[in-house]
Amino acid sequence: MNALKKVKNAMFPPPAYSEDGRAQWPSRTSFLLASMGGAMGFGNMLRYPSQVYNNNGLQWFIPYLMAITCLAIPLLILEIAIGQAHRSGTVISFNALDNRLRGVGLSMVFTGYCICVYYVPLLSWVWVYFRNSFQAAPFAWTGRAEDFFYNDVVIQKAKVEGEISGGSVQSYSTYPNTAVSGELIGWTILSWLIVWLCINKGVSITGRVVYFTIGLPIIMTVALLGRAVSLDNAGRGIKLYFGEWHSDKLAGGKIWQEATGQVFYSTGVGFGYFTAYASYNSQFASAVQDSIIICVSNAAYEVVAAFIAFGVVGFMNMMPEEGGEELGTYSLGFLTYPVAIDQMPGAPFWAIVFFLTLILLGISSSYAMLDGLVTVLCDSEYGRKHKHVTVASFCTVVSCLLSFMFCTEFGYDLLNATDRWANNIALLFAAFCECYGSTTVYRWVDVVGQVGWPAFGTYNFGYLGGLIMGCAIAHSVSAEAGAGAGFGLFIVCTIIALFIARTPDSLAPRFFGKHALLQRFWWLAFYQGNQLRRDLNITVAVGKNWSIPWPWAICLRYIGAPVLGIIFSFSYPAFTPDRSDSLEVWGFFVAHCVVFVAIAGFLLPRFLNILVPTERRGEGTRGYASQVILGSDDIRVSRGVENGDQDSSGLESGSDKGFDEKVDTTMDKMGK
Repeated sequence: MNALKKVKNAMFPPPAYSEDGRAQWPSRTSFLLASMGGAMGFGNMLRYPSQVYNNNGLQWFIPYLMAITCLAIPLLILEIAIGQAHRSGTVISFNALDNRLRGVGLSMVFTGYCICVYYVPLLSWVWVYFRNSFQAAPFAWTGRAEDFFYNDVVIQKAKVEGEISGGSVQSYSTYPNTAVSGELIGWTILSWLIVWLCINKGVSITGRVVYFTIGLPIIMTVALLGRAVSLDNAGRGIKLYFGEWHSDKLAGGKIWQEATGQVFYSTGVGFGYFTAYASYNSQFASAVQDSIIICVSNAAYEVVAAFIAFGVVGFMNMMPEEGGEELGTYSLGFLTYPVAIDQMPGAPFWAIVFFLTLILLGISSSYAMLDGLVTVLCDSEYGRKHKHVTVASFCTVVSCLLSFMFCTEFGYDLLNATDRWANNIALLFAAFCECYGSTTVYRWVDVVGQVGWPAFGTYNFGYLGGLIMGCAIAHSVSAEAGAGAGFGLFIVCTIIALFIARTPDSLAPRFFGKHALLQRFWWLAFYQGNQLRRDLNITVAVGKNWSIPWPWAICLRYIGAPVLGIIFSFSYPAFTPDRSDSLEVWGFFVAHCVVFVAIAGFLLPRFLNILVPTERRGEGTRGYASQVILGSDDIRVSRGVENGDQDSSGLESGSDKGFDEKVDTTMDKMGK
């Protein structure tokens, strides 16, 4: 027994702990690999190639790279930086920004959990193919790829269609076939068991299994790449990917919407696990550098892995046709790839490599999403009374039981409906709230103290109201009319806010400090995001670490939030023709639970007190302290003041007395 215990401790030693007593990753590499594992999954291997195929040509990379730079990287920096600075999962980290943002943190975890519950049953499909790969050709799917997938794997049965007449639903679709697939149940249980083994002991074990769950898929991807590009006629498919240019596609909205969506989904922001993983990182690690490494590595992986798909496309002579059928994620992974592998020399070997790669990528994504929830529960008042393994085991068992509904004869349709609305509504709304809340709600007291409530309310009404009204008019009238109305309302409200605002007595930096109107505009438009950047840099930009740059907050508030809001608005017109399908209605309802959680958390934050320890509930309730830095290790943080950083703050340098007088004066003004 002692020998076995020594072997166990050698392979999975107890976790190291930071000075604050929180478990810590074995190394920076472990953190990066775990984060990359959460991001890398079916979205890279299957969804990305299908999106590029449907928008073939080098022009795809223009919106794709812009979305990475202006959307994915800024959001990733936010999630990693707050987790690292506040040493907790999403709920407590967003509570530390403002207690009304607790719901945003919970909505992110809820979204990731919803996806995790159906993501593991999706892995059971891959397991079926993997099992059938251990036989000499012909495979079980040879000559009957579609029949094998729909009838033997997902056992899809026909539904009774609903009816829409006169603009209203007359009857809802029903799914009379409800039998359970024993094989899918078995593979689902096995997948959940592997997920549990990867997280049950926390980062001490997760930080080691990632070398296998991420390292091996990368090696196998390289092997598959070599095989794919050497196939007959593979060059024609690769030319479709990297050798054509269709500038006319950039004039339409389709390629921009799909490239932005792909970057967002494949990066993994909005699920909550980046914040959870970062909380176990060294508090003074380089969050900006880590974020860029994770995002760039994820993008590089899917860009390179797509050569496999396009080698197969050329081999199968699957040239896209104008107005023809588009290539979907499932059709590529479970129809196109198996048929192509069947025709390769050494087919069983390549089938095993391909499906094992998908399994490992899926496992790493699954335990990352579940870990986001486990971290939130372990950090809560009640969860701290129990061991990590107890919380992880409870979450795994409940999740496994919930996922059985996707192993039924209606499970394929249920999975599609849940996936559709979890991504198009829940995920987009949670990420929108991240961008908007962190740059609009954070330290709002300072802005109100400088320019007054009327100006603050008017400006933000124009921002949010313009976005909502613009999207509504765009869908009901035309895109041009929507853009004109949205920008028009925003501009009018901004002008009104500038003229009714008080002139700030705390000077804006550089150019904005030269005129009263410019000062007011800076306080209304840029102060909160810029101050969040400065506050986080106290922790994440220590020593030679990269600082969060000044355009970061602008990208979140004026690029990320509007883009996510616009994409989100497409969900409602898309639901209208499917509102008679009972499973679509179910998925639509579940997705709106995330919306409800975020809004309810904003209006009634105290109802989420159960997820925030008593001693940390007041972190997000701050007094007025304009332009002073809040540092997590600052002995004066409880007073909202940091000694020594007065650049562009309008405060006198030197003694603490200057700070005290400034705070006292501004607090008196607030009281008046």
